[in-house]
Amino acid sequence: MSPDAAALGVPTAGAVPRDAMTPVVTEVLRAIPEIADTSTLILARPPGFTYRPGQFTMLYAFGVGEAAISISGDPEDEAHLVQTIRAVGATSRALVSLTPGAAIGVRGPYGTGWPVEACRGRDVVVVAGGLGLAPLRPVIAHIRRRRDTIGKVTLVVGARSPDLLLYRDELAVWGRWGDMIVIPTVDSAGPTWGGAIGLVTDRLNGVARNPGQTVAYLCGPEVMMRFTADALNRMGVPGDRIWLSLERNMKCAIGHCGHCQYGPAFLCKEGPVFSYAACSRWLTVREV
Repeated sequence: MSPDAAALGVPTAGAVPRDAMTPVVTEVLRAIPEIADTSTLILARPPGFTYRPGQFTMLYAFGVGEAAISISGDPEDEAHLVQTIRAVGATSRALVSLTPGAAIGVRGPYGTGWPVEACRGRDVVVVAGGLGLAPLRPVIAHIRRRRDTIGKVTLVVGARSPDLLLYRDELAVWGRWGDMIVIPTVDSAGPTWGGAIGLVTDRLNGVARNPGQTVAYLCGPEVMMRFTADALNRMGVPGDRIWLSLERNMKCAIGHCGHCQYGPAFLCKEGPVFSYAACSRWLTVREV
């Protein structure tokens, strides 16, 4: 335990937190630079820590603060807890700067998860924009472990430019496996880019060969998710089988502070994952 953690009386990994607001301390095992201002921290997974794809944690940088971060690893990897973080403020910058051996506080997991059980026997469409691929990576891990029970799988990933595509090496590996269609697309690129240029919605033609038996998982900017969900719905994919992760403004993770209220829901408790059927009416309301 670090001196900061000891001074705060924070329990070490494996101890039972005194309450829902008390983090458990664990260790940074690896820090992997991803794209500009974004890194993946691989943490020692606290004993007994279980989560569903789509849930998030509150990560605490000692002496600075804590932030809500989606879990981006394989839920069935019992040794590691993987979190991809973009440095956008004091706390996230402190988290991104952590190095192997550093102590970090973890609360959670919180929120609802992706309903990955719905993949079984159906085609799957995964659409990610920007950092939205991080919360969807656990879905891909779930699919990979159960590939023989799932139909056609299509992954569409969008970014502003090729250098901002998250997990580029993994995207290349996934594309080579041959049992998953991987379509990276960017807003603009130089002459060395050999992939698609345009919006993710431009790449949806043909992804739902059997719309009534297709499920979709979306994460990214809200405007991207709104237009993508609407396009899939118009193709015939049922609104209750299109899921979106509406992650924003989560501060306490237990529904007390009210920062994450979205329509009638608190995203940290009722969300962040909602079906399009449940949340479509909120997505078109200005200032919600």
